[in-house]
Amino acid sequence: MVVVLVEKQMTLTPIKNKKTLLYLLAIGNTVAFATWQVMLNNFVVEEAAFTGEEIGILQSLREVPGFLAFTAILVMIFIRQQSFAIISLLTLGIGTAITAYYPSALWLYFATVIMSIGFHYLETLHNSLSLQWLSQDEAPRVLGQLMSARAFCNFIILGSIYIYLIFFAVNYMLIYTLAGGIAVAIGIYCWTAFPHFEDGVTQKKELFLRKRYWLYYVLTFLSGARRQIFVVFAGFLLVEKFQFPVENVVLLTLVNAALTFWLAPKIGGLISYIGERKVLTLEYVGLILVFVGYAFVDSVAIAIGLYLLDHLFFAMAISLKTYFQKIAAPEDIAATSSISFTINHIAAVILPALLGIVWVFNYSAVFLIGAAIASASLALAQFIPDKPKPSFETRLAKPQ
Repeated sequence: MVVVLVEKQMTLTPIKNKKTLLYLLAIGNTVAFATWQVMLNNFVVEEAAFTGEEIGILQSLREVPGFLAFTAILVMIFIRQQSFAIISLLTLGIGTAITAYYPSALWLYFATVIMSIGFHYLETLHNSLSLQWLSQDEAPRVLGQLMSARAFCNFIILGSIYIYLIFFAVNYMLIYTLAGGIAVAIGIYCWTAFPHFEDGVTQKKELFLRKRYWLYYVLTFLSGARRQIFVVFAGFLLVEKFQFPVENVVLLTLVNAALTFWLAPKIGGLISYIGERKVLTLEYVGLILVFVGYAFVDSVAIAIGLYLLDHLFFAMAISLKTYFQKIAAPEDIAATSSISFTINHIAAVILPALLGIVWVFNYSAVFLIGAAIASASLALAQFIPDKPKPSFETRLAKPQ
């Protein structure tokens, strides 16, 4: 009997391990959120008659739970990180499933907040668990593989949507309900199939800011501000200015997923080879050029090219996570992951609504603001050391 139990344990271990759980959480997240995002602009314009003002309000509301992500560390006093992450996936799935039931502004605001609570807590916890469960040597590679897995899942889901749209008229309620239901099913499986994994280091359960993490905080803040301009307005530009139909939006996202699937693991290797500062420098220089291009684009073909490039540069953001992992005390990771998500969303709560108003008068100004933010990020990234570590977090500090 002992032999049977040992053999059973040996069979289950490779499948039901920490990395597998990280992959499943990432896949469930992608199924729900990618579907919600790729269909949103067309849904709100076609079914709810949104303008730039309403989409700005909706996106600002979407970011409120991200701003409150610091509360995750308080919830962890009562719920373990792993369980909390799975509950967050279930919440994300439910919020996605109910999105299209009533095409009115108030309902969309409500459903978006539910979806966003699950999404932002899950992102916070997934980042925290990844940095705790992965060693510094394997983190760039595995984080790249996780991003690649998300992209592959994105490709499969959106490819299915695209094929569906070729043969059938779009049914937003069906698509959103299926995507949310799949995420809920994955969450239930994760809850029932996986054992609870003990944390290697006991995490601090209070809120704090460390002076020595200042560069990480500032780069995270600027990343959130810059990212929101792309998330909210790049796709909206294609739909509003170039009248991009929903099937073309899905196809474009499909191409993005294929490119990210191929590129993300290579970026993980690049980070290990040349370091975080040089990778972030490449990202920020590229983003400056992309935002300036958005500001003055008059060709749909160029707009599509800029959209694809923007996504590829986003994959380089892995390096900000690995930079933090190298400078952080192990017991600070969970709390700082929560706080960093709040920092990331400070501007995100305010910018979409404000820039939605700017958009009405001059859409080019919105993207030029994005270029300015990317320029500030580029300057600050030069303070990252070649080999960051605790007590040598920036090039201003003396290595000890």
